[in-house]
Amino acid sequence: MEILVFVTPALALIALFVAWPIVTAVRFSVYDWKGFGDLTDFVGLENYVEVLGDEVFRSAVGHNMMIVVGSILLQLPLGVAIALLLNRRMRGQGLLRTIIFVPYVLAEVIAAVVWLQLLQPQYGFIDAFTAQIGLTPPEQGWLGTPEYALWIVLLVLTWKYLGLAVLLFLAGMQGVSEELHEAAQLDGASWWQTQWRITIPLLGPTMRTWAFLSMIGSIQCFDMIWVLTQGGPADATATMATYLIDEGTKRHNYGIAGAASVILFVIAFAMALAYQVLILRRDTKEDTV
Repeated sequence: MEILVFVTPALALIALFVAWPIVTAVRFSVYDWKGFGDLTDFVGLENYVEVLGDEVFRSAVGHNMMIVVGSILLQLPLGVAIALLLNRRMRGQGLLRTIIFVPYVLAEVIAAVVWLQLLQPQYGFIDAFTAQIGLTPPEQGWLGTPEYALWIVLLVLTWKYLGLAVLLFLAGMQGVSEELHEAAQLDGASWWQTQWRITIPLLGPTMRTWAFLSMIGSIQCFDMIWVLTQGGPADATATMATYLIDEGTKRHNYGIAGAASVILFVIAFAMALAYQVLILRRDTKEDTV
């Protein structure tokens, strides 16, 4: 009975803010609805067929996957390297940690607006700096050129979320016994050998947990991309989230937007489940042994 008292409020909140929106999105997704009047034009799975057949949505899925992979490939080595550096006793350690972590605590919209100003064609700091070192920036700006836009967005996302990776890795390093380091030093191991053979392997569970958070965040990525490019130019930075918002708020195709949101949920759920079964379960097994 006591368990029921404690669990009921949480279950009620999950039902209200998680389950009900999912059910509503599924309901919208089987109607051709423009946002006015009752849901009367039932179309079944036609909206799903249209979304999956839309080249823009398929490219948006590809962009999401590029952000997932790119974020892990960029942030993992950078985060580990910076965490190893900050884990050493050095002057200005607290200041450096603050500088690294500040972007993460900034609101996504504020961070995106700052970078939008920096990346303004001709008048922005990045274009001015590029010209100063003798390079010619793109005429339409870095965010206005389809060939560069997604890579620039990926770099901005790396700047924004690198602080979280560093913070988690530093926390993980605090759990590595100092006795192991001392034993390695007595055996003649160098600092790098100690980190490579002891610290980084023991950081594995923390890395896998961070990668999971990074993957889910990359799939749901919306705020910064919407402020920076709104999915443009020519859908070069469109993601699943920007696609469904564009269909819903600009084109009033709420049935299409509902279908896209359900597909986004299914992809995110499948990836999270696969990661849990194939990778995170390994850590659980190791903990129970």
